[in-house]
Amino acid sequence: MELDKWPIFSLLKPEFIEKMRMACVFGSLGNEAVIVTKDDDVYALGFNGSGCLGVGDQNSTMEPRKIEPLCQKKVKGVAYGSGPHVLAYTESGELYSWGHNGYCQLGNGSTNQGLTPYLVTTHLHNKRVTRIAAGSHHSLALTEEGEVLAWGQNNCGQVGSGTTTNQPTPRKVIASIGGRRVVDIACGQTSSMAVMDNGEVYGWGLNSNGQLGLGNNVNQH
Repeated sequence: MELDKWPIFSLLKPEFIEKMRMACVFGSLGNEAVIVTKDDDVYALGFNGSGCLGVGDQNSTMEPRKIEPLCQKKVKGVAYGSGPHVLAYTESGELYSWGHNGYCQLGNGSTNQGLTPYLVTTHLHNKRVTRIAAGSHHSLALTEEGEVLAWGQNNCGQVGSGTTTNQPTPRKVIASIGGRRVVDIACGQTSSMAVMDNGEVYGWGLNSNGQLGLGNNVNQH
């Protein structure tokens, strides 16, 4: 990891840096981070906007603090949405979310803020998450079977449900995609994209500047 690019890591002791396996730096100024160590503990430090450090409160910290619900879970990836909220998935395919939730972007069926990681289970039972992505206030998950699930803010159609109603829990995206296999996903602030196993690319959500590449500037629901 090129740690010298991120001033937040200058706060860490060398012996702690030696233990780091993975890190996600986020926040508008790069002043927050989630860190996974080689011994499978998960820590956070920094500003803690909207409780995005996941440590149970909204206090800033210059010293790494453990995110207890994620320790020893073999976290494989972390995604940050600028709303702000955070997603993480594990080697076993579990999905966790925390942070701001005013638009249901945590997928727990409520709009209550999450100060610690929440295990997202709705429509994910017996499914293994292999990719995650986060927009400003919406979220995507890709499963081992190649299904895409979306939830959260939907004012521009970024959840892909055909409406502009916010989605409180994960919902499978089926319009146009049908039962075909998706191999990768990505989020813009208020848009979503998916790559099919045959190389086709699909986009939905905000398109006011043609960001979906559809040849027009009409939002795609």
